[in-house]
Amino acid sequence: MHQFQLNGRPVQVDVEDDMPLLWVLRDELGHTGTKFGCGIAACGACTVHLNGSAVRSCVMPISAVAGQSVQTIESQGDAILAKLQAAWVQHQVPQCGYCQSGMLMAATALLRQNPQPSDADIDSAMTNICRCGTYQRVRAAIHTAAGASPSAAGSGKGAA
Repeated sequence: MHQFQLNGRPVQVDVEDDMPLLWVLRDELGHTGTKFGCGIAACGACTVHLNGSAVRSCVMPISAVAGQSVQTIESQGDAILAKLQAAWVQHQVPQCGYCQSGMLMAATALLRQNPQPSDADIDSAMTNICRCGTYQRVRAAIHTAAGASPSAAGSGKGAA
């Protein structure tokens, strides 16, 4: 039996120790906002927070999560996440939308650690892959959520 906090609530699951957190969230607990992308921690579609840090849940065994706090895109009451979600809409970030929950979770962790990131900070932290190529919009939305205009925060060149 594995016990942890999920979006502020205690949960327990009876699964194999090596079952990835992603599949526990989706298949055992019904939290399908976290997406499967690559299965090798490269794309970031499965990004969640573990004790406030962004992690790739597809390679995180449930045994490593015991007694810890997991936050998914379905969490409620996170002011930073809410600001980012509003900025995502304002900047029309999503196209297909598949990567967006992982992108938002990575961006939330970034702003929690660095409330006023530069373009370089965003580029370094946002390693999630977006097949639609919305990186410029992602960067602009992060700046908006941080309260800085994109032009004031950096040159706007490069990918986020």
